[in-house]
Amino acid sequence: MSILKLDNNNEIYYEYEEPTEDGYTCVFVNALTGDTSAWKGLISENLIKNNDGYLVYNFRGQAKSKFDVKLNLDSNLIVSDLIQLINQIKPKNIILVGLSIGGLYAAMTLEKGIEAKGLVLINTLRKPSERLNWINNAMVNAVKLAGTPLILDMVMPVMASPKFLDQLKDTSLKYENYLGLDDFNGISKLMHGGFTANWNFDWSKIDIPTMVMTGHYDKVFRIPEDINELIQKINNVRRIEVPECGHLIPLEDPELFSYHLNGFIKSIK
Repeated sequence: MSILKLDNNNEIYYEYEEPTEDGYTCVFVNALTGDTSAWKGLISENLIKNNDGYLVYNFRGQAKSKFDVKLNLDSNLIVSDLIQLINQIKPKNIILVGLSIGGLYAAMTLEKGIEAKGLVLINTLRKPSERLNWINNAMVNAVKLAGTPLILDMVMPVMASPKFLDQLKDTSLKYENYLGLDDFNGISKLMHGGFTANWNFDWSKIDIPTMVMTGHYDKVFRIPEDINELIQKINNVRRIEVPECGHLIPLEDPELFSYHLNGFIKSIK
């Protein structure tokens, strides 16, 4: 466990495993309601077996990271934190790997000068729309009413595979888990900050090898025609369709995700 101390009220929790001399470092960028556990275990272990390394961390507002409640945890802050963390640790041969909005945050660091060997976007590509805005607003309201367990219980059947749902059923749909979060809670602030994300990002600016992974069970954010249009803007892209999974591919099938990630790294090497 390591901490990047920004000031007395702000800290970033991270874990770093350095690669061997010729290895690559996967810098994993969470979804808004995620944490480092999405990447640890089989995924991180396989990287080490292949002489690669990893950097996982939690946004300010996520578990073990400290934040000043007066701050707005918006997109600029999240991207700035990621850049500061990379500049502090200086991992070599970076591959940025982002889940959901984490992929957008990862791409935004490239605009701001971070040098990377590759980019992995996991269910990231989407267009701004009234539908997307409705979903995001409803999720913010649900968190205030009953916390993230209510969101997950409501959307998982249309976001994840039946196999993953079966893994979750024993701990889900418990009324006692529904505890509202006030506006000063980290997850609440991150979700409000998510409204500042620029989904009109110019993907044509991405000129490094990029792997786009899309889970077919994601019926919330996956709009195939939008993905088809956006992916054509990326100059050097590998497209991976994952019919076995939904939105949370690294959690739903870490072995399959690890297989594709390690194949992508080998193709760059």
